[in-house]
Amino acid sequence: MEITKSQIGSLIIEGKTKQVYNLNGADHKNHVYVLSKDRITAGDGVKSHTLEGKSILSTKTNCAIFEYLNAIGIKTHFVSRVAESNPDYQKAFVAKKCEMIPIEWVSRRVATGSFLKRHPHIKEGHRFAPLKLETFFKDDANHDPFWSEETLIGAEMNIGGLLITEEYVREMFQITNLVFEVLERAWQTANHSLIDMKIEFGVAEENGIKTVVVADCIDNDSWRLWPNGEKRLMLDKQVYRNMDNSKIDAEALNLATDGTKYAPSVAIVVGSPSDKDYAYKIRDQLNHKYGVHNVDVHVSSAHKGTDKTLKLGARLQQWTSTKAVIAVAGMSNGLGPVLAANVPIPVISSPPTTDVSVLSADIWSSLRIPSGMSTATVLGSDQAALFAANIVANSDAFVWATIRTVQAYNIVRLIHATL
Repeated sequence: MEITKSQIGSLIIEGKTKQVYNLNGADHKNHVYVLSKDRITAGDGVKSHTLEGKSILSTKTNCAIFEYLNAIGIKTHFVSRVAESNPDYQKAFVAKKCEMIPIEWVSRRVATGSFLKRHPHIKEGHRFAPLKLETFFKDDANHDPFWSEETLIGAEMNIGGLLITEEYVREMFQITNLVFEVLERAWQTANHSLIDMKIEFGVAEENGIKTVVVADCIDNDSWRLWPNGEKRLMLDKQVYRNMDNSKIDAEALNLATDGTKYAPSVAIVVGSPSDKDYAYKIRDQLNHKYGVHNVDVHVSSAHKGTDKTLKLGARLQQWTSTKAVIAVAGMSNGLGPVLAANVPIPVISSPPTTDVSVLSADIWSSLRIPSGMSTATVLGSDQAALFAANIVANSDAFVWATIRTVQAYNIVRLIHATL
């Protein structure tokens, strides 16, 4: 995003590691300019020194992570990087204007660090599944005291005109868990273990609606990261003392995101051209909802063109990128079973109808099949797309994260649902 010096307005707030400025102009009335500083701190700010280049590395990591979170559908304050025409473009970004909630939300996969000091009977290396979630009130003078869930709810904080009720507390716990899980999966693609991390939330307003969003910065100050799961190789605050190693932050997240360019594909095979619209619905769901690209649609009838169907199967199985095949056939489904018997790829049969009278006559051709083959049967284009996406997700961190985000926000909607 193009941001000139004249557009940078008054200083809103300055923290230990960054400055936040208003932005001038009608297009930016709800945006702020966040500028990182070459400062590294520890011990609630007691230890602090200048580390040249830290602001650039921090911004690079932060932008890569928030772009990833935005891409998979998580609500955040991040808007964009700053265009290169700005002299400080490497250490600044544009964000939504929001009121910060003064709580650090910590998620832990492995017991280490300060957790062991507070829980001396737990051995270092103990794994938490599900994640261990903790919250701390931001107060440097009192060393960020621990707050229980009950304390959070009882505090009845009003942030930017939004009362933080029990429902919002539960939402933030849900999203804290989600952010850790999707970043953990992304780091695994680079053979790195995410041990623990902290995030913060803010209240942003868009079109008159106040929303809780993931905010602040997420960089090497925010986590413990162990390459190959080894503590001695940790990549957290200490990494800033080795500039070359810190490049791994953005590059590893880009690895997970760039994988979508070569995402494992799904092949949809329809038994008749009349079923193409149903197939296109599945393809659109895979593309736009779950981030599965390179979805091919083929026409082949197992009954009327068995040889063509077998040749198609041979073409599909030559590529390791083909992770699932969806067979769309209505009357007397032979397509799914024929593909399942001849192609060593998961096959999903999805009849292009939900008409009970039609299904009652033909569904058994999908359910009762000979031994030596296996096919799942799914009704509805949405369900077929999700089933295929789940298969792809086992080998694609981006698709896995996208599905996990959809699931988490389904829970959030139920948390806020009223009768």
